[in-house]
Amino acid sequence: MLSVRGLTKKYGDAVVVRGLDLDVKRGECFGLLGPNGAGKTTTLRLLLGLTDPDAGSIELAGIPVPQRAREARMKVGVVPQMDNLDPDFSVRENLMTYGRYFGMPKAAIAARVPELLEFAGLASKADAQIAQLSGGMKRRLTLARALVHDPEILFLDEPTTGLDPQARHLIWQGLRRLISAGKTIVLTTHFMDEAERLADRLVILDHGSIVAEGAPRALIETHIEPAVVEVYGEGVSSWTRDHAGSVCTRSETVGETLFCYTDDADRVLGALNHVDGLRYVHRPSNLEDVFLKLTGRDLRD
Repeated sequence: MLSVRGLTKKYGDAVVVRGLDLDVKRGECFGLLGPNGAGKTTTLRLLLGLTDPDAGSIELAGIPVPQRAREARMKVGVVPQMDNLDPDFSVRENLMTYGRYFGMPKAAIAARVPELLEFAGLASKADAQIAQLSGGMKRRLTLARALVHDPEILFLDEPTTGLDPQARHLIWQGLRRLISAGKTIVLTTHFMDEAERLADRLVILDHGSIVAEGAPRALIETHIEPAVVEVYGEGVSSWTRDHAGSVCTRSETVGETLFCYTDDADRVLGALNHVDGLRYVHRPSNLEDVFLKLTGRDLRD
């Protein structure tokens, strides 16, 4: 569904995207991760033909981009990072109007609206104004709107940013249904648990380059130790000095917390047992640990 070779974009002397090679298979959920400034937004704009590359080739749904970008976008559904629903229209009217942008007959759109409202959990809100919807409802409507023309591939730019846990889980439920139905999805997100739950395969970008690629579980097994013990409390500095080097495979101190990455959690827990003033959390390693190891913990603006 998507094939990219040598994709490059520069702004002045700054290289924002550096020779990217990407392939997304039909029916796959593909994650595009990276810290702020890594090149994700520019990459999405390049893939959709909204920005011209300086080098490289893009084929989207079998169509070359940007040469025939408008034609390619007819096969694409986009959920932008910020909702851009029309506040002057009702829920139903937003779907009807959006379908017309793709040249769909009114009768065909009207026939799809009940199914889309049911998918979004908004069947009872068809005539509601946008201002009457919660943030989660607006996000679900934006997702339903992207499906109105039955696209072959969906681009989702941080689809659950700003939502509470209940709304996030509803969005995830809808996305899993789309994946099960064979839709192809390209997903950007800052929520590593979201990428771990939804993505079949992903890449991590940093400074415009791919620093890791693979299935989430494979990346965790390849790049990080199997267990993490987070240690904090009044005695963490002395415990780190006396024990971290001998019981941690690798360790990082962030603020007042020691992250002890280990192949033998029992050994770490034994060293922590009955130590006054210390608290700790023992957990399996996850995609966020991989992300932070590969891209660093420094704040990006």
